[in-house]
Amino acid sequence: MRALVKAEAAPGLVLKDIPEPNPGPGEVKIRVLRAGLCGTDLHIYNWDDWAASMLKPPLTIGHEFYGEIVEIGPDVAEGDDGLKVGMGVSVEGHVVCGRCRNCRAGRRHMCIRTNSIGVNRDGAFADYVVVPATNVWVQPPAIDPELGAIFDPLGNAFHTALQTPMIGEDILITGAGPIGCMAAAIAKHAGARNVVVTDVAEFRLDLARKAGATVAVNVAERSVRDVQNELGMREGFDVAMEMSGVPSAMADILDNCTHGARIAMLGLPKDPFPIDWGKVITHMFTIKGVYGRDMFDTWYHMTFCMESSESFREAIRGVITHRFAAEDFEEAFAAAATGTCGKVIMDWSK
Repeated sequence: MRALVKAEAAPGLVLKDIPEPNPGPGEVKIRVLRAGLCGTDLHIYNWDDWAASMLKPPLTIGHEFYGEIVEIGPDVAEGDDGLKVGMGVSVEGHVVCGRCRNCRAGRRHMCIRTNSIGVNRDGAFADYVVVPATNVWVQPPAIDPELGAIFDPLGNAFHTALQTPMIGEDILITGAGPIGCMAAAIAKHAGARNVVVTDVAEFRLDLARKAGATVAVNVAERSVRDVQNELGMREGFDVAMEMSGVPSAMADILDNCTHGARIAMLGLPKDPFPIDWGKVITHMFTIKGVYGRDMFDTWYHMTFCMESSESFREAIRGVITHRFAAEDFEEAFAAAATGTCGKVIMDWSK
């Protein structure tokens, strides 16, 4: 089969023929139809310090995907309540141990021994991939391959957004990357009053507007405070989601949130940075770090919202800006690296 492989500890990837995998006990084999490019994949392509510390070549990469079950391994429940050949599925990319305290307490997304598909084990930039049956998420007919391929990043956005109720609230989202734009669509769908998204890239700010942002602000040109005044907000934002990993964005959040605001942080900073903890304390902010998806509560929310609303589905689809054949992976990675893009999708079906 075709597979996009990190063949050696150096920059670049190779599309090559490798043997098809076979499912072992508790596993299923999936034919990959669509796969999304993630920032993690760019790190691996460039072979930076993080990638070198996490991945041992040779390895097939890729973790955002949708496909069709083609084979079920031993010890996997089948029938009306289980998995069947032919089902269209997405996959949770974090494989957990099931034995640590968090796993045994039902907090699998906090597993201390998590390993990741496409990073610590062979991934989905290939014709076929084998994954644990427990990680498979069966999709309803309303979720097509393209939408199903981005449930991993959509889950990041949902997990962040669902840290606090948003009905009638004023929401500040810093960072208009694909996940920030998805979060804007979620906030709008959830009944927020104002959804303000900040960035410095006009291309991505335009994506945020299309996704449902009330206002998308280029903070290189005007301040969040000015936007508050324009919207008639007297006290500041009730909820903030930090999606950029940029220190100045966190400073903007602390300066523009009302007392008692709830702040969820998903964006990973490149380096440590200072925070005005005096303001955090005196303004009684609640700050929550968010990583991955809540397994599997987030998945239910994603599927139910997508299944029940065509307008929401199309708002999320609008975040996809580039589509490439698998053979054109170099162009796909180049597009993802420019920053003038939303989600980049590769087609493995042909």
